[in-house]
Amino acid sequence: MKYEKIIKWVLVALFIIGVAMSLYGFIVGFDTNGNAPVDTILYCAYAFAGIAVLAVLLGVIVIGGMNNPKSLLWLLIGIVAIAAVVGVAYVLAPGTPAVGYLGEPVSDGTLKLTDTILNLTYFTFGLAIVSLVVGWIVSATRK
Repeated sequence: MKYEKIIKWVLVALFIIGVAMSLYGFIVGFDTNGNAPVDTILYCAYAFAGIAVLAVLLGVIVIGGMNNPKSLLWLLIGIVAIAAVVGVAYVLAPGTPAVGYLGEPVSDGTLKLTDTILNLTYFTFGLAIVSLVVGWIVSATRK
């Protein structure tokens, strides 16, 4: 099966899911509940994300593995590296409550997860800056 056929059928599936979720929203009624439009959009986004992840897994693991079995080893090394970075971000996350927050109490797990995501954002921002500087230096030295 060629890539074009896979992409065509994934797009058809996304279109059908989008139409089905839209029809569901019109049948149930967007005005019956204050959260119905948001819920419908979120369900559609979840479905789209699920299909996209399945398509990537199919393309990377199955097709990439058939074309080059050694690429699966590099994929595994990449997944382990990503898991290590997320683990470091989790260990470094303090999970302290927000200063001056007067709303409902937030669980310790939520605070830890929020700080982990912030640490990952800081890591990727720093890595982006380092890659820009390295790219500028490499391009300047090659000219």
